[in-house]
Amino acid sequence: MARVPVPRWSVRSRILAVILIVTALGMTVSGFAAFLVQRDRVVSGLDTELLASVEAARSIVTGETTATDGESTEVPELDTTPFTTVEAALGAVMRQLVPGRYESSVALIDGAPRFIPGTDIAFHLEDDPDFMARVASEAESGDVTLGTAVTTVGTLRYVAVPVTVEGDTATGVFVTAVDAQRAVDEVGISFLTYAGLALLSLVAIGGVGWFVAGRLLAPIRRLSDTASRITAEDISERIPVNGRDDVSALTETVNAMLDRIDEALTAQRQLLDDVRHELKTPITIVRGHLELLDPSRADDVAATRDLAIDELDRMTELVDDIDALARVERHEVLTEPVDVADLTRQVFSKVQGIAGREWVLDTVAEVVAPLSPSRITQAWVQLADNAAKYATPGTPVRLGSSVYAGTVEFWVADEGPGIPLDAQKRIFERFGRADTGRGIAGSGLGLPIVAAIARAHGGYVSLSSSVAGSRFGVVVPTVASEAPPPPAQGFLDPETDNDTAPLAVTER
Repeated sequence: MARVPVPRWSVRSRILAVILIVTALGMTVSGFAAFLVQRDRVVSGLDTELLASVEAARSIVTGETTATDGESTEVPELDTTPFTTVEAALGAVMRQLVPGRYESSVALIDGAPRFIPGTDIAFHLEDDPDFMARVASEAESGDVTLGTAVTTVGTLRYVAVPVTVEGDTATGVFVTAVDAQRAVDEVGISFLTYAGLALLSLVAIGGVGWFVAGRLLAPIRRLSDTASRITAEDISERIPVNGRDDVSALTETVNAMLDRIDEALTAQRQLLDDVRHELKTPITIVRGHLELLDPSRADDVAATRDLAIDELDRMTELVDDIDALARVERHEVLTEPVDVADLTRQVFSKVQGIAGREWVLDTVAEVVAPLSPSRITQAWVQLADNAAKYATPGTPVRLGSSVYAGTVEFWVADEGPGIPLDAQKRIFERFGRADTGRGIAGSGLGLPIVAAIARAHGGYVSLSSSVAGSRFGVVVPTVASEAPPPPAQGFLDPETDNDTAPLAVTER
């Protein structure tokens, strides 16, 4: 069954969608809450207006003014002493009280409408006989009634006040009512206005958010475009860095990653070129002798066989050295606290097995340093082996360890012809050799391996050479987190892949 392709949403669209959803949700919740609060305030305000009308009517009838709490729902009953009849009292009230907007009033005597306002009013209460019967019935108890009624006019909030006069048997009721539905509808209209403004605000926020998200994500788009153009043949392009935010930090990280990949690919291509060049010679030699081999001559077959085995051994040594160099450069060494004095004596006893040389143990550093004893031994023995091969015959080779400021050096010194100045950097490059007796044989990877081991320990290789001899050393810090100081005069900090490594020579 074929899979249905799922549409892909860009990060820009998802960011904008989240912003709009959260903003719309916040506007909706706050608007609805404001609507409910405002509606309650309107309803509460209606009750205040109705009670104020009752107080005004009481003042008209009695001629006295009594302050009331606008929030109280307790209304004093009317005292009609100044009037002799209920009709006179209600007539005075209806003449002097003018209903407000969405408000109306009526005066009832014995349950029948008797007076209505003389001004224009929003609606007529007397037109609804059911409502008239209701308020007349509620007034029979003699208490002021504050309530809500659904009438032909609409939903009304009303107050009914019974009016009696001593000596008059008639029963009067003063009723004033407000169209509560219209008042609440005004709040609804305001909410619709708010909803329209909120919609316009969402459109504006969407436009601004789309623009800002595009600006912020532009480096990521450039990163994607650059990554699509980068190939193994051309990895030189980098992403421009603008600003100092998280995206800029990501861009810098990616550029650093591209730098490391570029360096790795360059080193790989260089290594392959060097290996191809180094293997070409022994293969050519073996092929040439095999082509000229006379199978009928036993001595020719034996000689060709010995030569082929020798060249194959040389190629095996080359492959082993390449593998050792790659492993050292690819992995960090595991260090441990090591007594340098004990390590110095162990290495000295090992190099004494290299025949043909007089070995002299010189200085011994009494210090403990964090290092890999196997890797330091490998580098140190390699330096000793080089000195044994290329020192002047009959001269001793000295070996020792020395402590400097925050560092320890494992060194080997010989009394050979020295290394020319122009070759001192080249011998630390892969397959690099000097043009003297030193460095002509071998794979040309011994010193690069030594330099890689030194760098893996956070150190470097020191070199001091003159016509009187050469002194090689591996300098590493005595504290794991402490970087060694810059090389002093006569020391070399070789970067096997860097043609600008510093060189210095001290005449001895």
